Amino acid sequence: MSDQVQPLFTTPAMTAVFSAPAHVQAMLDFEAALARAEAELEIIPQAAALEIAGKSRVELFDVAALYRETALAGTPAIPLVRMLTALVEGEAKRYVHWGATSQDAIDTALMLQSRAGLDLLLAGLLEIAESCAQLAEKHRATLMVGRTLLQQALPLTFGLKAARWLALVTRQVEFLREQQETALAVQLGGAAGTLASLGDKGPEVVERLAAKLKLAAPELPWHTERDRVGRLAGSLGVVAGAMAKIGTDLALLAQTEVGEAREGELPGKGGSSPIPQKRNPVDTMLPLEPPRLAEGAVPVILGAMGQEHERAVGGWQAEWTALPDLFRHTAGAVEGIRAATANLEIDADRMRANLDRTNGLVLSEALTMALAPKIGRAEAYKIVQAAVKQVTEQGKDLRQAVLETPQARQHLTEAEIDQALDPASYLGSANLFIDRALAGYRRLNPAPDR
Repeated sequence: MSDQVQPLFTTPAMTAVFSAPAHVQAMLDFEAALARAEAELEIIPQAAALEIAGKSRVELFDVAALYRETALAGTPAIPLVRMLTALVEGEAKRYVHWGATSQDAIDTALMLQSRAGLDLLLAGLLEIAESCAQLAEKHRATLMVGRTLLQQALPLTFGLKAARWLALVTRQVEFLREQQETALAVQLGGAAGTLASLGDKGPEVVERLAAKLKLAAPELPWHTERDRVGRLAGSLGVVAGAMAKIGTDLALLAQTEVGEAREGELPGKGGSSPIPQKRNPVDTMLPLEPPRLAEGAVPVILGAMGQEHERAVGGWQAEWTALPDLFRHTAGAVEGIRAATANLEIDADRMRANLDRTNGLVLSEALTMALAPKIGRAEAYKIVQAAVKQVTEQGKDLRQAVLETPQARQHLTEAEIDQALDPASYLGSANLFIDRALAGYRRLNPAPDR
């Protein structure tokens, strides 16, 4: 993918988090924190730790040269340690990367970058949730038709549809917050996961290193046990898929023949080069591509979990590309839905017109259920089905057809028929479900005065 196309499928902020300079700085953060932790335990001199930390700044490094050397070294940590050692002065040179291995620096850097990436995704998801919450409340009584298998089914409200989006997004926030707590752990195991080079102080170094970097301290090193990365990747894939669900709904609602919702208008947005009248759903279109790219990276990471003994040859390295790509593309999906839901234009009149276009057929179940207590569901179904046939073959509306059906009139008054054919009276627990979605969001993101 060219550099010109790639920004369409991510965000500038996420691109920065997983840029080469950010990766180098994250490895340097590991080196600085490791030196400080070891100095506190008198493993290395305090002066050495201060010198190492002072030189652990990415602007002091030739990042391009570091990555050129990576191709030969097989890992960016090797040229990084060499360059850092060259920068450090005096006796402190002896203590750079003390007791660590290359994978310790790289894995911990990935965790630090992942934390920053999760923060960005959570911020975007919370904005989407707020937009959906507002839509759910505002449109809790806005009638529309529910569709199953792309066919009209039963009445519902746009507020309920927005509430389902809200509940979906709320769950993604909960999942990602859980990943922040459980998946992001520091890595420090030394050459073969024993920390032998640190003697009996190794576990305490891990604890202090984790505290300094604000990462979890694992019970033991996890060099080739990649469940943390796998769970993180799976969660991101689900988030991307959730965005695709909302984007698909929005794209279908914006179809010319449906016309129930559309993105906010901006100069130059969504035009067509040959067709002047077109208003394409750009915010919706772009997030439908990143989920496909994101979900393609998930099996790469899961497939790389079968790693050899104490250090992997190939599987671990596949994560270096796959996980950053997964973050980038998931960010693109979240951003597209954030923009679309923040400026969504709702056409309530068109929703009602589409609800009415089948001459009442979307209330056939309601009519059946009104008859069923009196004559049984099977017989009620046959009577309503006969009335439906009149509507489809003779162009009547369902009310007229039922009023002309003696079997129905024997058991239902005209008022009962009108009640059954009122879409606002056949919404079931829609309001309760909206309230539940809103309550779940409020628990997730409580207002300051609550």
